[in-house]
Amino acid sequence: MTLKVYTSLLLLFLVNSVWTRTVRQVYDELDPEHWSHYTSECPRECFCPPSFPNALYCDNKGLKEIPIIPARIWYLYLQNNLIETVSEKPFVNATHLRWINLNKNKITNSGIENGVLSKLKRLLYLFLEDNELEEVPAPLPVGLEQLRLARNKISRIPEGVFSNLENLTMLDLHHNSLLDSALQSDTFQGLNNLMQLNIAKNSLKKMPSSIPANTLQLFLDNNSIEVIPENYFSTIPKVTFLRLNYNKLSDDGIPPNGFNVSSILDLQLSHNQLTKIPPFNAHLEHLHLDHNRIKSVNGTQICPVSIAIAEDYGLYGNTPRLRYLRLDGNEIQPPIPLDIMICFRLLQAVVI
Repeated sequence: MTLKVYTSLLLLFLVNSVWTRTVRQVYDELDPEHWSHYTSECPRECFCPPSFPNALYCDNKGLKEIPIIPARIWYLYLQNNLIETVSEKPFVNATHLRWINLNKNKITNSGIENGVLSKLKRLLYLFLEDNELEEVPAPLPVGLEQLRLARNKISRIPEGVFSNLENLTMLDLHHNSLLDSALQSDTFQGLNNLMQLNIAKNSLKKMPSSIPANTLQLFLDNNSIEVIPENYFSTIPKVTFLRLNYNKLSDDGIPPNGFNVSSILDLQLSHNQLTKIPPFNAHLEHLHLDHNRIKSVNGTQICPVSIAIAEDYGLYGNTPRLRYLRLDGNEIQPPIPLDIMICFRLLQAVVI
């Protein structure tokens, strides 16, 4: 199980480098005599490196509008400008675009021409972070794999905006203005291959409903969540990394076995209002509980298996896998209780 999860995550985070290697193999075969042709097509406001002819660098140029994009471009860098509108005209010939970075501009929803994004049929990565969007732009390219919309003003998610995005693996909506009412039961419908969902630093008071079943990473830090519903994680059986730091979780808000989920390997509950360690599964490897209100730790009580089993070196399969435990910022005084070390024999670091 762990091997499969790490393999999936490796694919998620290294996919960009795979594309780069593939494209560069094509570049290596290009004849230098064609470079002058590529340069003549290059918009005068931008930079077209001869060694990377499928990329167009127009970042940090003070641009107020998008220049005409040559047909050969796959990778388009437009971040750190003053762009307010995204119209169809610059993209008429750019039918091969895979990657667009429009971070740190001044783009609003009204500034995006209707249908302009969905017409980019081959687009895989769309970056619109640090703009002035108030809702998720729609419609979107159906082949999209990553959508990054962090640090906008998004408070609305149009109905069905994600329904056709079956290839999307990463959705980043952190640091926006989403309320519980913005996340309906069908909001994420259609995201059948989503692996990472980031809704941190919004204004949520409840756990979002109907998270896609294949989600591996769920980030909900910096909200105001108080309660974990009973059996909440049964509908996302593959969740591996769960971040709930900086919320308002108390002991009463966590069901007895709320986090006793075999798929969770990394659980982060820092900066909440817990007075005791919640029960967790023996498969858990990293547990962050710093800056809560925990006064003491009893290894016998928190051990996912009986201490007698934990003492038996021969039953490695039943040995709790916890390797990292963070408890600083509580009211716990050293030394570390001996029963902690007896139970968690794989433990490599404890921070108190």
